[in-house]
Amino acid sequence: MKRLWALVFALASGFVLFRSGLDFDYVIPKRLARLAAMCIGGVCVAWSSIIFQTLTGNRILTPAIMGYEAVYLLFQALLVLLLGTASLMLLGSQGNFVLSVLLMLGYSWALQRWLLREGNSNVYFLLLLGLVLSLVIGTVTQFVQLKISPGEFSILQGFSQASFNRVQPQQLLFSGLLVAALCLGFARTLPTLDVLALGRDQAMSLGVDYPRVVRLQLALVAALVAISTGLLGPTAFMGVLVANTTYALARTFRHRVTLPMGSTIAIAIFIAAQLLVEHVFNYKTTVSILVNLLCGTYFLALMLRTRGTRGTR
Repeated sequence: MKRLWALVFALASGFVLFRSGLDFDYVIPKRLARLAAMCIGGVCVAWSSIIFQTLTGNRILTPAIMGYEAVYLLFQALLVLLLGTASLMLLGSQGNFVLSVLLMLGYSWALQRWLLREGNSNVYFLLLLGLVLSLVIGTVTQFVQLKISPGEFSILQGFSQASFNRVQPQQLLFSGLLVAALCLGFARTLPTLDVLALGRDQAMSLGVDYPRVVRLQLALVAALVAISTGLLGPTAFMGVLVANTTYALARTFRHRVTLPMGSTIAIAIFIAAQLLVEHVFNYKTTVSILVNLLCGTYFLALMLRTRGTRGTR
């Protein structure tokens, strides 16, 4: 863990100071703001992915399967369709961020209220419905994209890519305080998550109120995904890489170890990707493309390795 923190510190120092000319009036403050966004986004991605995989008992799933990011993209597409480029001025970055977070939280609340009511804890049906809704919402978003002009489409494309450049100080302050409050508030539930990792039946036999705990943890996952998506944009595949790398390095599934380590790994990936975008590719690619390429490759390798392991048994 100390080596990971040393790596993150080295990457952060390089990101802030490399080719900055020690410009404390503009360059370094801007980079510090982007670094803060990476830290907040890294914590959100790690916590949401690891907790979600604990609840589902599956190491290849991420919260993106629930359709949160699809709802975000549909909202942005509808804004551009109805208001055009004026939506950027009417709402502003603050209004867009708040409305996006509230909409994703409302979607999550409605989904859980409908499927997990009256003690029902069928998480797998919730996942199936989330996957179907993701496909349906994605199709509607594509239909909306056909109705907008090329100029408006380029604006929409900016929202569909993860970016650290559009964050504002007020967003960082609000997001940082909210994420810190959520993580500290749910820190006392980490032993319960360790029990949930044993499985539904084992957790219930050990006295865990399974339906209630699942609802609370899914609410936490939804809140973290909403904040991360509203702040940075979609980061669908990254959770698979972060979670599985954490399990491999930690060699334990205890959440008091995996959650901090996963956060460190996610922050390191974000910083490394941003360094490559700025100083190697000279902004000819995006963080989303690099992260999705890396995480998608890892996902395929994980699937092939799991298939090969099953085939030898």
